[in-house]
Amino acid sequence: MTKLKWGMIGGGEGSQIGPAHRLGAGLDGEFEFTAAALDHRPEAGRDYGQRLGLDPARAYGDWREMLDGERGRDDRVDLVTVATPNATHYEITKAFLEAGFHVLCEKPMTMTVAEGEDIVRTARATGKICAVNYGYTGYSLVRHMKAMVAHGDLGAIRLVKAEFAHGHHADAADADNPRVRWRYDPAQAGVSAQFADCGIHALHMASFVTGQEVTKLSADTVSCIPSRVLEDDAMVNFRMDGGAVGRLWTSSIAIGRQHGLTLQLFGEKGGLRWAQEQPNQLYYMPLGGRLQTIERGEANLSPEADRTSRVTIGHAEGMPLAFANIYRDLAEAIRAEKDGREIDPAADLYPRAEDGLRSMAAVFAVAESGKNDGTWVDARPPMFR
Repeated sequence: MTKLKWGMIGGGEGSQIGPAHRLGAGLDGEFEFTAAALDHRPEAGRDYGQRLGLDPARAYGDWREMLDGERGRDDRVDLVTVATPNATHYEITKAFLEAGFHVLCEKPMTMTVAEGEDIVRTARATGKICAVNYGYTGYSLVRHMKAMVAHGDLGAIRLVKAEFAHGHHADAADADNPRVRWRYDPAQAGVSAQFADCGIHALHMASFVTGQEVTKLSADTVSCIPSRVLEDDAMVNFRMDGGAVGRLWTSSIAIGRQHGLTLQLFGEKGGLRWAQEQPNQLYYMPLGGRLQTIERGEANLSPEADRTSRVTIGHAEGMPLAFANIYRDLAEAIRAEKDGREIDPAADLYPRAEDGLRSMAAVFAVAESGKNDGTWVDARPPMFR
């Protein structure tokens, strides 16, 4: 099988997210790391790319040079990952889509709702994949939750409770730490800090698993450290188009919480609970029954779970494997397009540009509601109303 060619923009030396993408993209042997523009400093990016094994001619100085260099090649990259600072995602993603490349963009896909709608229209017009890296949806048991809901094991979903709370920004003495400060600066982060950074992961996962979209929300946002302009804690109530009620808490000042991404579902016939820090177990309580522990990798799980279980039962599953499942989905989608066939349904689960747009609309809705004492706000993008 010929490997697909993969390129990356951003994610350079010292990057938090770059290694996870490179591990994920390379895990299954589906993609060959072929081209990159890894750093905003051209020479540093070229040097690091070559140290990672890239052909010097395809270790580019910036994304525009990479676009020009790859666009005319017969062996150009099949997929480009955009892992640059948030404010650059829109321009880069749009340019590569228009040039006929498939794109995986880190979240947030854009900084505004209008930009998000433009990306959706561009992806639809070009017919190219625009995926957004809500990578936690790649976990095997998250996909099994989705399959259980779709199968009707829980009946109609009544209540969703989502959390993404950590305590790593709880020290007020970090106010001038540049790695922390930018997140709460509207000039760099936009209209939201903690919800836009972490809360949208939890909100997207709620939609992903339930198959329902958020229609309206009410938010209580607060800066617990007074020097911060943007929120470091938020409680969001929401309603979904399939009738489910939602509660979401996200925080960066919750001392004692490390990562804190959890999802609970409560339906007519049962409930489910999953935590990202213990991803190998899914807890299932059928109505009138006993609590059951579903183990990742055990027999008789859903095709969606089986396809994304990579290591022997009882061994740890981690974030790079979840990312790898997103890349594996994308490889299947790209190969299906090349072969003129339908994609494997168990792989047709990667987050789309539409998901990135809905998340951005929710970010602005939370900011608006939080400034207006929790008034209920329409959370849908205008093009989906």
